[in-house]
Amino acid sequence: MPKWLKTSLKILAGLVLLVVLILIGATLYITYNKAKVLEMVNRQLDKSVDGTLIIGDMKPRFFSGFPDVSLTLQNVLIRDKKYAQHKHTLLDAKDFNISLNTVALLRGVIDINHIDISNAAIDLFTDSTGYSNTAVFKKDNKKLKDNPSESSSSTMLKKFSLSNVNFTIDDRSKHKLFNFAVNDISGKMQYPDSGWRADFHLDVQAKSMAFNSLRGSFIKNKQLKGDFKAGYNEKSGKVNVAVSPLKIGDDPFKINAVFATADKPSASFTINIVADQILWRNASALLAPNITQVLNRFDISKPMDVTCSLNGSFAGGSGGPKLYVTAKIRNSKVTIPGAELDNCSFDGIYSNNYIKDKGYGDDNSFIKLIGLKGSYNHLPFTIDTGSIVNLLKPIATGNFKSSFPAADLNWFLEDDVAKFNNGSADMNLRYTADIIDYKINKPIIRGSINLRNTDIYYLPRNLKLKNNSLSLNFVGDDLILNNIRLQSGRSVVTMEGRVNNFLNLYYNAPEKILLTWQIHSPQLYLNEFMGFLSPRKGAPAAKTRGNSGNVVDQLSNVLERGKAEMHMQVGKVYYKKFLATDANAHLITTDDGVIIKNISLKHAGGSLRVNGKVMQGNALNRFAVNTTISHVNMREFFLAFNNFGLQDFTAENLKGFLSAKTSITGGVTDAGNLVPRSIKGTLDLNLQDAALINFQPLMGVGKFAFPFRNLKNITIPNLDAHFLVNGDMITIKPMQVSSSILNVDVAGVYGLTHGTDIALDIPLRSPKDDFKINDLAERAKKRYKGIVLHIRAHEEEGKMKIGWNKNHK
Repeated sequence: MPKWLKTSLKILAGLVLLVVLILIGATLYITYNKAKVLEMVNRQLDKSVDGTLIIGDMKPRFFSGFPDVSLTLQNVLIRDKKYAQHKHTLLDAKDFNISLNTVALLRGVIDINHIDISNAAIDLFTDSTGYSNTAVFKKDNKKLKDNPSESSSSTMLKKFSLSNVNFTIDDRSKHKLFNFAVNDISGKMQYPDSGWRADFHLDVQAKSMAFNSLRGSFIKNKQLKGDFKAGYNEKSGKVNVAVSPLKIGDDPFKINAVFATADKPSASFTINIVADQILWRNASALLAPNITQVLNRFDISKPMDVTCSLNGSFAGGSGGPKLYVTAKIRNSKVTIPGAELDNCSFDGIYSNNYIKDKGYGDDNSFIKLIGLKGSYNHLPFTIDTGSIVNLLKPIATGNFKSSFPAADLNWFLEDDVAKFNNGSADMNLRYTADIIDYKINKPIIRGSINLRNTDIYYLPRNLKLKNNSLSLNFVGDDLILNNIRLQSGRSVVTMEGRVNNFLNLYYNAPEKILLTWQIHSPQLYLNEFMGFLSPRKGAPAAKTRGNSGNVVDQLSNVLERGKAEMHMQVGKVYYKKFLATDANAHLITTDDGVIIKNISLKHAGGSLRVNGKVMQGNALNRFAVNTTISHVNMREFFLAFNNFGLQDFTAENLKGFLSAKTSITGGVTDAGNLVPRSIKGTLDLNLQDAALINFQPLMGVGKFAFPFRNLKNITIPNLDAHFLVNGDMITIKPMQVSSSILNVDVAGVYGLTHGTDIALDIPLRSPKDDFKINDLAERAKKRYKGIVLHIRAHEEEGKMKIGWNKNHK
């Protein structure tokens, strides 16, 4: 072995031996001078304590802190002077281990390099008046300033560690409560000229992190693990802390924080947190219960990127910190109360400081959703910026846009209102809405909804419409409908409409909604709209359904209970055999039917006017109408209305022109057919240039009274008649039939099925030339000259019998 190496090893061995001897000497010194050393330690610590400091025992730990001397202080207790009032011990440590600078110790000076606290409780308490038990460390330093020799060199802690420590900050004056179960905190300290720097490992459980204990704790019962870097600058009075990553529970976070120390007027903190790809429920669980309770009403299926900034004051009242949270959500399913949104992407912002200088609370909070894209029940939509303001009384606003195939509406309407096929739809709406129980409630909207070239099957009325277009525009509180084209079979209708005060009535009084229509059509086939005669499918028996938070239910409710006023102009109207031209109508829908106001049209060479009402029923639709008929062709008129349900008196028996006034009620089926024997009312008619052709009742009488006359074609220049209709019984008020063949006075009852009893007074003389007599009185006198037959046609035992009228007077 080279000589220099031998010499070096001897020197090294000597140094090691010297250090060991020094440590042995120091340990022996402490062992045999325990009382003195304990007094020195107490005196050193007591310089910073204004209260009670008790060290139960002290033991050296040989080689534990080599090359320092290590001591174990047992049963260390620190209490302030007011402990008897508040009962909060600032420090209660079973094991308080310290490492002392060996050289300083031999000089009689305590220099603590390392503190290790275990099995301890640290309780920093502040009462409601602002007094804190940390006052135990606040001493009058005037004596030390006047006598610098009283102070030893400053103690600079090099290392520290805590294990199995319960650490609490309980500030009753500011309603703050922080409580941590420390499994392990260990680190190293450096002391540059400007302050200190520290690197430490953290493993704690956050039992409470309440910036406002009235609202609950953040990250409650979560495990925190990470490696921190911290530093303190004396000039700025700020502590900077950074950790990457800090695991809170199972999720890693990047955290940077700045704490302005409490001895500065602006004592405050700023904490910035970044979490990449964290689940919604995991993130909400880290917040205070009042926030978590709200957020858990929602859910996001995929992890998201989140940032959070907390700014607060250590000196400010009972308010919580200022929060500013951002989140990036991409292609996730978003669950909200009452609905699910698919394929959602947006950037979100939450803050509890919507208006500056109005505090940090739910009433001043807001949520913004920026660039929201997604789909609801297969309907794609975008909201460029959606906002919810004031979480105590939340109001939602935003711009809603959507373009999609019209058939996608079927998913939304759930086969409850209508089915769509073909065509396209788009929406561009600005909405404002209250949020009740975290659901959109009664939104106020502006903008438009457009449907183009779509087929619609309106389910409640069994109505099928082809190639339709419409535009709904929300202007102020009004709804304006224009560019509407509806086609059902061969019927084409164009419409313009308006509902005043629509948005208020839609939710609060749908029964007061009145939709005013201007309707035009070149041709209208009424049988294609017979669905409106039948009751709405699925409609409740009583109109008592309340307003619903469900959009589809509310829309169905409005369609059911709202009313419409229709002003119609139609070129041609077809109904089975009926054809009318130049039709004008004013109709008003009601809860149970349609009010007819002044329908006018041209038909069979004449004109008709109708007023009345059609009332819907479950088994039968009733109508009550007043009709004025002017100079219509009788044959065409009777053919058009299927002979009004008559069997023995049909279009084949008539010729001439009819004018009439009717006031009748009756029944009509859902298919639009008159219900047999349902008509009741009065009929006053006038016939001009008329003829009765093959009218069996008169032909039967003719066989009895005029066997040699031909009664198959009886011309009637003029006839006025009055009838009472009651189901299948028609009462014929006394009338005079003056014809070319014979004159007849008729009165009685004609039964459509049974009960006929008609009296006929028939002069036998021929009236063929009576029309030449211009004097009406003379003509009437001559009417009854000669023999007059008094005939009775009545039914007995189901058979018609014709004989003499024995009751004639």
